[in-house]
Amino acid sequence: MVVFPWFITNKRKAMSDIPVVLCLAGLDPSGGAGLQADIESLASMGCHATSVITAITVQDTRNVISFQPVEAELVMEQARAILEDIPIDAIKIGMLGSIDNAEVIHSLLQDYPDIPVVLDPILKAGGGSLLAAEELIAALRSLLLPLATLITPNSEEARQLAHEADNLPACAEALQDLGSRYVLITGSHEPTAEVINTLYGDHRLLKRYPCKRLEGEYHGSGCTLSAAITGLLAQGIDIIDACRHAQEYTWASLQHGYRIGNGQWIPDRFSWSDHDEEP
Repeated sequence: MVVFPWFITNKRKAMSDIPVVLCLAGLDPSGGAGLQADIESLASMGCHATSVITAITVQDTRNVISFQPVEAELVMEQARAILEDIPIDAIKIGMLGSIDNAEVIHSLLQDYPDIPVVLDPILKAGGGSLLAAEELIAALRSLLLPLATLITPNSEEARQLAHEADNLPACAEALQDLGSRYVLITGSHEPTAEVINTLYGDHRLLKRYPCKRLEGEYHGSGCTLSAAITGLLAQGIDIIDACRHAQEYTWASLQHGYRIGNGQWIPDRFSWSDHDEEP
């Protein structure tokens, strides 16, 4: 059975060895997605999360009602303050909010080329609200994909980002051509009996990760998975094992999810602390 947080099995000599992840994402008042999901998932991976707010959202467990991007200059100042003070082991990027934010994040990543970057391309809320217009999608493709170690689109996002491709393997190939080293396409939106997440790299299929499809809809599941992968990469885990462990963790979080509002369920990202079942 996988034990979380990761540092329980990956014992450190001192707590000062804790890996640090820089998260750039939107703020979710419901606590289900965005930065809150990142922080909880990274804590479960034995990491410390530092956070840069890219957008203030108005949302509940049903949908995003509206959002206001944080000014790009302030995004830059937040990130610079952290990067100039704390050694960062990995970077996780979620909701961008604006083209200006994509541009400043591009500039930041260029200054730190040796830090692994996981990009979760947030294009649409779980309830259907559009979070990235075509111009922002184009900026994401041209500015951020070339600097990403791994991108984690769901199948719908993969088709939007690689609109010229006619199937999901071709989408993965196109996204690698744009510069991302690895592509993990998640399969929860596909009409399959199991959910199958598929990792591509070196312009080939590397690994399929099947898991049992759970009933219901979950708020922040994609954030949970991508943040967990980022935390494991920050620990020095290789990409194939990081995706596997993160999927096991995410599935367990969803299995023990809870409903606090009138919409989607919230993953229990600390379910490992009080449940003994094997995911």
